[in-house]
Amino acid sequence: MDIKYFEDLDQENIDFFIHHVELHDIETGMHSHSKAQLLYAEGGIVHVFVNEKHWYLPARCFMWIPANTTHSILTYSKTGELYNLYFHADESENEFYSKTNIYYADDLIREMFLHTKKWDGEIDKGNPAKYDFIKAIKSILPEMESNNLPISIQHPFPKDPKLIEIAKFLMQNIEKSYTIEEVSKHFGISSRTLSRKFKENMGMNYIRFLRSLRITKSLELIIENKYNMYEIAMLVGYNSLSSFSTIFLKVCGIRPTDYAKMLHHKQ
Repeated sequence: MDIKYFEDLDQENIDFFIHHVELHDIETGMHSHSKAQLLYAEGGIVHVFVNEKHWYLPARCFMWIPANTTHSILTYSKTGELYNLYFHADESENEFYSKTNIYYADDLIREMFLHTKKWDGEIDKGNPAKYDFIKAIKSILPEMESNNLPISIQHPFPKDPKLIEIAKFLMQNIEKSYTIEEVSKHFGISSRTLSRKFKENMGMNYIRFLRSLRITKSLELIIENKYNMYEIAMLVGYNSLSSFSTIFLKVCGIRPTDYAKMLHHKQ
């Protein structure tokens, strides 16, 4: 993801700025800017790191990041688009704009996001149609407060290069049940060393991290609405629906069937 545009969007005389990108190995690194940022995922799932917390932004959802908030963005999804809309910050505005959160994009707001698909760069008053349209998007966002997702999955994500490499490998083979010994052998390190890396770098063991990756993938599959829940359980490496449902409830605080009903009812 090209972040050279950050200097442009930070100019005080710019109210609105747009920069949409395809989802394929986006990795911005930690950064901040004077504009508030709205991220909308049209497909896939996006990892967003804010204040040392790891947020999951699934498809058909948008995330609001207040101005001057340090964050980074990462995704392994190969299809879909990430819509980035930047807004001038005003301290006197609705409290909504001061909070980081993720919301479900109903049909209206989604169509408004998609309408900006081919726009890029500064949106100024010289183009009143576009300017007023982006201003309208911002003005109705507080009405989305009731659409905040009932779950907020957060866990540490690896910074160690070897663990990042392993995480990518696991995500690409999420339906398989690799043991830590098998993964260690594949990457040419001892299982003891790998176990220590997980504990020291992430504060969790291998099994818990693999579980988190599986639940992440299941969120993406549930939103796609192409598979039944049993098929999703198999696709993310569980050999029974009951075991998948139990783990999903433990991690997310809601059963996968209830989560699916909530999302698809809103659609």
